[in-house]
Amino acid sequence: MNTPNLLRGFNFLYFGLIAIFIPFLPVYLAEQGLKPGQIGLIVGTGGFVTIITQPLWGMISDKSKTIRKVLLILIALSSVVGYLLYDSTSYVLLILFAMLLYFFLMPIDPLTESLNFTIAETSRISYGSIRTYGALGYAVVSLLTGYVMSYFGAHSMAILFAGIGLVSFIICWKMPDAPVSGKPVTFGSLKHFLSNKETLLFLLLVFVCSIPARMNDTYLGVYIRELGGSTALVGQAWFLAGSSEILVFALSFWWLRKGKELLIITFATTFYFVRFFISAWVTDPHLLAYLQVLQMLTFPIFYSAAIQYLYRIVPVEWRATGQTVLALLFFGVSGIVASYVGGVVYGAFGGHVLYLSIAAMSFGGVLFGLILYWVYGKKVNRC
Repeated sequence: MNTPNLLRGFNFLYFGLIAIFIPFLPVYLAEQGLKPGQIGLIVGTGGFVTIITQPLWGMISDKSKTIRKVLLILIALSSVVGYLLYDSTSYVLLILFAMLLYFFLMPIDPLTESLNFTIAETSRISYGSIRTYGALGYAVVSLLTGYVMSYFGAHSMAILFAGIGLVSFIICWKMPDAPVSGKPVTFGSLKHFLSNKETLLFLLLVFVCSIPARMNDTYLGVYIRELGGSTALVGQAWFLAGSSEILVFALSFWWLRKGKELLIITFATTFYFVRFFISAWVTDPHLLAYLQVLQMLTFPIFYSAAIQYLYRIVPVEWRATGQTVLALLFFGVSGIVASYVGGVVYGAFGGHVLYLSIAAMSFGGVLFGLILYWVYGKKVNRC
């Protein structure tokens, strides 16, 4: 099997693990009797762990000039910890294993995305033709997890997580490593990258727009359950969200244009606003689940454009680290704010006010994106 196909298989399985972890961890914790504030505390603290672990493993990958070996270590440890997490009921153990899974599982995302982009470039294929399989895996495993929880109980997720982790380890073992840059890794190049005003404003835009997205990721399942929906319906909601991304990623070669990334990001943020504003007024859990099909106009467009923009401005030898910074903002730092603040708002005012709040934040992101496009949109800068 050739490298792109192996990488497609790994994307399918890894993002399947993410589907079990990100949207279903809050649901699992709620099933164990935890309240929204406690769930927010665990998920938010996981964001702090992510802040440490993603740069750490990104730097290790760049310095050692290998992605595959780092992935093998992380996926093996994630599989073991994931099994222990979903087999636990103790509050202390839930916190411990959740933090460890944040430490080992979340750094795989930026490394995988870096591998996706690099292999796509060297194989002369589109990034979307590989990343599509990640969306497919997320969708399929989300649906499967919802039904598994409904029919076999919440603890059955332990076997599901470990089984998918084992297969992903085997596929990763067979993959060749990504080509590495011939340029030496220097902290001076990273300093230049991070001191650029356009870069900093872009990262701020990612941070502002990702907070409402992460609030939705954390509390959508809990809100569906509160409205009377089943865990199977939660799985269906994330299946619709994940499957809606497939065509968008597959056609990224057609719609993703260099120099237009900021405008594309603003377009996606506009639909984040529309999606969350409508969610605030929905009282039928099934309708809320069906609304997740709007994911196709938000995350895949936003994240693909953000990656392409980042890869235009980051020095080539720091690509894995640059990808880590992006993922750190989208899944780490923003997750801290989203979980802590979202837990407080949800616990005090309920899902209606929570979704009105994140809709307002998304609208602020739209305005910010338009300003950046007006200032930098016609420039094609490279570090």
